[in-house]
Amino acid sequence: MNRINIKLQEDKKLLSIYFTAGFPSLNDTVSIIENLEKNGVDMIEIGLPFSDPLADGPTIQESSTIALKNGMTTTLLFEQLKNIRQTVQIPLLIMGYLNPILQFGIENFCRKCAEVGIDGLIIPDLPLEIYQQEYQAIFEKYNLKNIFLITPQTSEERILQIDSISDSFIYMVSTASVTGSQSGFGDQQMVYFERIAYMNLKNPQVIGFGISNSETFQQAATHQQGAIIGSAFIKNLTTKGVTSIGDFVKTIR
Repeated sequence: MNRINIKLQEDKKLLSIYFTAGFPSLNDTVSIIENLEKNGVDMIEIGLPFSDPLADGPTIQESSTIALKNGMTTTLLFEQLKNIRQTVQIPLLIMGYLNPILQFGIENFCRKCAEVGIDGLIIPDLPLEIYQQEYQAIFEKYNLKNIFLITPQTSEERILQIDSISDSFIYMVSTASVTGSQSGFGDQQMVYFERIAYMNLKNPQVIGFGISNSETFQQAATHQQGAIIGSAFIKNLTTKGVTSIGDFVKTIR
């Protein structure tokens, strides 16, 4: 069974952390992953830096810019991760945009993910229909879970369609804004979280965008199975470095 599905069976609220590969320094990738697992994080999203990350706010955009300047590439990321399963057991996902994955080659990318122990992919600009028609068989061949995103504006019909094709979790975007653009959740967002919970989807949901502290993590996890923190973690790395990871995680749990 895929490690993501095993983790989702645990009776707990899951904390997933996003960071950009190659940031703050080019060779920090493995150290960040190992430190996150050691400090009790449940899943990790490894950001594949891209020059035009449309869904990301300024914090993650800047981290991508720095990572690319540092020399991070898709090939180098797989090289850095080649021995990661010797030290880390929790689910690892790569979050990236379709363009660099296409440049690498979809099947080649999926093959490398399987070789190094990646469990799933989050590709915000990969349309559901294109995935079904062209890539689903490849993903399944390499036991990779494709994680789809929904937003407050996603229709119920579309949500049910996404739920029917998914078999791990659904990435539930808390807002239509880019990442890192809000400081808390209002009544409207809490109603949205509750509405999706009442749909009784077969796949659990994990909320991303806008989670930055213990309060917003608890809000996000009230109706859903967990939450993803990205921009706040990137800011912490920027100001305090890799050695501060344990202290950061303690502020969330």
